[in-house]
This record gives sequence, C-alpha cells and structure tokens, in this order.
Amino acid sequence: MVTQIPDIVIGRLPIYLRELRRLQDEGDRLTTSSHELGERLGISSAQIRKDLSHFGEFGKQGTGYHINYLVDQLCQILHLDQTWPVALVGVGSLGTALAHYDGFKLRGFEIRWVFDIDPTKIGAEVNGVHIQAVDELEATIAQHEIAVAIIATPASVAQDVADRLVAAGIKAILSYAPLHLTAPSGVHVSYSDPVTELQRMTYYLG
Repeated sequence: MVTQIPDIVIGRLPIYLRELRRLQDEGDRLTTSSHELGERLGISSAQIRKDLSHFGEFGKQGTGYHINYLVDQLCQILHLDQTWPVALVGVGSLGTALAHYDGFKLRGFEIRWVFDIDPTKIGAEVNGVHIQAVDELEATIAQHEIAVAIIATPASVAQDVADRLVAAGIKAILSYAPLHLTAPSGVHVSYSDPVTELQRMTYYLG
C-alpha cells in the first residue's frame, strides 16, 4: 500500500531545496545537518528529518547530509531533473513582470507560450516570447503537450481561463488571480496572492 505524502510536507521540500542550493553557492563545504538547516529556515531539525524520511534515508548519523546528493535527490522527488515548459495567460502588469522573471528558469521552469485577449498586445513579444491570442490556447497546449500553466488574468475571467486550460490538458496551475478556482481531481491548483499574505501578517500587528 502506497502511503500518501501530506501536501504540507511536499510544500516544504522546495524550501529545503532552495536553502541547500544557497549552501552550494557558498561553496565552502560538502555537508550540512538537519540542525543547521533548521536554524537557517526556522524549522525544527526533527521536522526536517521526519519530512525527508518519507522518501528514504539521505543522511548518516554524525555525518549529516551530503549537500550535492540531497539536492539531486530532492530534484528527482520534485521532478525538477528536467525543465518544465510553462504557458502564461495574461500579459498585464503582473503577467509582464512574470514573463521577465529569471527565477523561473533558474529553478526548473521556462515560460515558452504567452496568451492575452488584448488585440493591441497580440503579435508583440514579451521577453522574447511571442504573445498569442487566447483563442489559440487550446490548440497550442494540445500540440506541445503542455502540463503547467500560470494564470495572471483579472479575477473576472480566471475561472473561465482555468476551465479552458484543464480541458486542453493542463495538469498544474499557478494562479495569481485573487479568487479560489475549482478544478477536477487530478489537476493541482496553487495560489500566489500577496494581498492575502499581507492581510494575514497584519493580524499580528494589532
């Protein structure tokens, strides 16, 4: 019987990977420990060991983790041992900024297709990527077998865009639209809403 890994555990793996890559960049040693990672991340060392234990044994008592090896293993677990091509829908201020963000490519993702409904933008380029009409979305996704998409549209059209993406074969959506999207089982939807995060933090300022 396959044990279901809690999503909260999966969500911490990229955080561990990011910090391990920082250790790689520092370049002064080969190993680290759950204690050190915990101090750097504000997560208990016991939690880090427990999270990693879901996927195997990566460290040795008294030696810790070999940084390069653990980076490779986390990349395999997260399927980041490849570059994922991404479709971006919406080329407003936010979408344009996302299209120019180099961090995607550095972490295993590349925005290769961009779509918008504004006829004044269609045919232009954003960061070297041709802007296509939204009407071409389904055919393009099917042709290139795209699995990952980003929604950076107004909230009023985000659900319709999500429905079209899913119908075309998209399996993972990152939405910047400020609303909850409905999607069928088997399609993973994540959200990035800075206003919600600010509202969460202001609770602690009262």
